[in-house]
Amino acid sequence: MNLKGWLITETQWNPLYERTEKRMKKRFLRGWILSGMIFLLGCATTQDVRILDREIRRLESQWAQTQNRDQKEKEELRKELSTLRGELSPLKQEVSSLRSELSSETQKLKADLLLRLESLQTETRILSTGIEEYKEYLRRPTREVDRLKGEVEARVRTLEERGKSQDEHFREMAIRMKGIEEQLKAIEARWRGHEDRLKTNEDRLKGSDERLKGIEERLKGIEAKLVTKPSEAEKPPLLEEKVSDWKSLSARIGDLYREAYETFQKGDLEGARKKFEAFLTQYPHTELSDNAQFWIGETYFLKKDYEKAILEYEKVIVKYPEGDKVPSALLKQGLAFLELGDKTNARTLLRRVIERYPKTEQAEIAKKRLESIK
Repeated sequence: MNLKGWLITETQWNPLYERTEKRMKKRFLRGWILSGMIFLLGCATTQDVRILDREIRRLESQWAQTQNRDQKEKEELRKELSTLRGELSPLKQEVSSLRSELSSETQKLKADLLLRLESLQTETRILSTGIEEYKEYLRRPTREVDRLKGEVEARVRTLEERGKSQDEHFREMAIRMKGIEEQLKAIEARWRGHEDRLKTNEDRLKGSDERLKGIEERLKGIEAKLVTKPSEAEKPPLLEEKVSDWKSLSARIGDLYREAYETFQKGDLEGARKKFEAFLTQYPHTELSDNAQFWIGETYFLKKDYEKAILEYEKVIVKYPEGDKVPSALLKQGLAFLELGDKTNARTLLRRVIERYPKTEQAEIAKKRLESIK
């Protein structure tokens, strides 16, 4: 801390005190000179002398007060000066310690900067060497880069060609989907007609049941009238011929169906389809006909020809509405639509399986697939 700007030292105080003392002496001398001149001139009166005495006493009093005040101020200034000197000593020590600390820190910083400078110089040399090597590498022929560019361009061209073919395939699929949708609309219309006919047939069956009950009652009356039964020898020979013919026919049907089904199990889908179609051509209305029609649809489904599979399953539903393969055909139609991406029709058919055949295995499968459709 710099104290020179405001600290009044003893050397600065002494001239001030001397100047004040000189001024007071000059005033005192002026008073005596004035009184002497008045006395010498003989013009002074007693009143003037009294005035001069009072003035002299007043000046002496001021002189004494000034000396006392100056003495007190001088003592106070000396005390303050000694106090400031006492405070200045620790400040000097603190400044000295700060200078020593600053010197040590400066030396440390210099050493650190020198180390960093050396490391930077080393890194600069390494980088310059690496840059030179990289420049040398860039000057080499870029055959590998050219080869890679050629391969990439060839792959890009191949991908573009594939994209074009896929676009064409998608357009064809869209056209086929439109056709399938139209066919489905026609099938749904036919299905509604079949449902109406089924309701009519059910009504007719109810009437037939009533008539059959009447016939059964009449037959019971006739049997009651008959006392003896005809012997085995009296049976008409024509009936035996019909029974034997039916047994041979059932054997032929079973063999033909079994052969087609075994072909299907071996994985020969084309051969199995042809055999099932031949079976239906010969025996379109047997207990196995709906099964044969269903397996024809399965051959298309396994070949991922889902449009044809849907149409073949529809034949099972329309031609054999009372067959045991109808739930499976409805389920597989829904799955085929799902594979084609038509979630709306898939949901409709799966719900139909659940509503019409709630206690079947096909209904359980339909529930699970419905839950998986998003």
